[in-house]
Amino acid sequence: MIPRLETERLVLRGLTAGDFEKLAEFMADPDVARYLSGEPLTRADTWRSLAVALGHWQLRGYGVWAVERKSDGAFIGRVGMINPEGWPGLEVGWTLGQPYWGQGYASEAARAALDYAFLTQPVERVISCIDPDNAASQAVATRLGETKGELRMLHIAGKDFPADIWSITRAEWTARRR
Repeated sequence: MIPRLETERLVLRGLTAGDFEKLAEFMADPDVARYLSGEPLTRADTWRSLAVALGHWQLRGYGVWAVERKSDGAFIGRVGMINPEGWPGLEVGWTLGQPYWGQGYASEAARAALDYAFLTQPVERVISCIDPDNAASQAVATRLGETKGELRMLHIAGKDFPADIWSITRAEWTARRR
C-alpha cells in the first residue's frame, strides 16, 4: 500500500518496526526534537509517533516514508505528507537524524514527497509548518519553492507550538517543474 519512491541518492519506503531503534535514537536527540516537540521524545512516545505515521497511510491514503540512503542502506530519517485532524492543510514535512544534516538529503527527499503530493492529491496548495526559529527547515522550504505565510499556533499532544505556515500552490509547483 505504501509506494516506494527513489531519488538520485535516496529511497523513500514504508516505515517498519525495524526502523524503530534508529528513529528512537534520532528523536531522543535534543537538537532533532527541538523544533518538533520542544524536548527529546521517550522511546514510548517515539513508538506512538511511528504508529501514527503508519496509521496515516491507512486513514488518509498518504503518509510519511522512511528515508534510506542508497549508497549504504542507512536509515536517515522520515519525510512525507501529514494532515491530522485540525491541521491547517496537507503538509510535507521532514525529520532527519543529525548525522545526515547539511548534505541536501532533506531537500531531495522533501522534493520527492512534494511531487508525489501534487501528482496524487487533489489539493491546490501544500504547506510545511515550520518553527519560526528553525532556519535549516526554512532553507529547505525555500529550496522547494515554498514561501512563508502566516504564523499559527499548532496544538500537538496538549501543547501549543508556534509555526510559520510555508506553502506552495499547484500553479507555482507546475511552473517550477518546467
